[in-house]
Amino acid sequence: MESPMKVRYDKLGPRVVRALQSRHFGAWYFSTAAEAVEQVFSLIPATDVVSWGGSLTTRGLELTKLATEKGYKVIDRDKAATPEERLEISRQGLLCDTYLTSTNAVTEDGQLVNGDGIGNRVAAMAFGPKQVIVVVGMNKVVKTLEDAYSRTRSVAAPANTQRFPAYKTPCNETGACGDCKSPDSICSYIVQTRLCKPNGRIKVILIGEELGL
Repeated sequence: MESPMKVRYDKLGPRVVRALQSRHFGAWYFSTAAEAVEQVFSLIPATDVVSWGGSLTTRGLELTKLATEKGYKVIDRDKAATPEERLEISRQGLLCDTYLTSTNAVTEDGQLVNGDGIGNRVAAMAFGPKQVIVVVGMNKVVKTLEDAYSRTRSVAAPANTQRFPAYKTPCNETGACGDCKSPDSICSYIVQTRLCKPNGRIKVILIGEELGL
């Protein structure tokens, strides 16, 4: 017997898809991660240059590894030898054909909210790559825009900053957002995407599983 939460995801997911489509996103719901991964690569032409932003969801689904294995030309900042080279590769990623990422929150009425440290991920979502594919677990779906901002600041940021022990932020010390102005803040930029323009450029794939932070 499926868990009550899984049943809920399978009912709510298609509703959120329709809300996203009403805001001009490409959008799909898949009950399992395996189905979602198949959809991701069906959307990427073989000749595309592929890059990605920092995302535990894309890593967990092995999308970055699979992109390389499938023979796509990739722009991978993790191969940089220095922080300066990493920043330059991140800039190059803004002009790729397909950009893979996740999102910090999705509202039930079809909006995305994302916090970012240096802004490369939210910049790519807003402009640059020909298409952006956002893969997101249903655990990130929230009721309202206020809930989305709250999740981004109070859940996603404090959890994600634990991946970087050297960062000197209140949330790294306490696990709770301190509304800081630290140079190490990972929510320097908080961006609401309320509509997709051009139509269909951002493609959101909702997955009926708990993925990412």
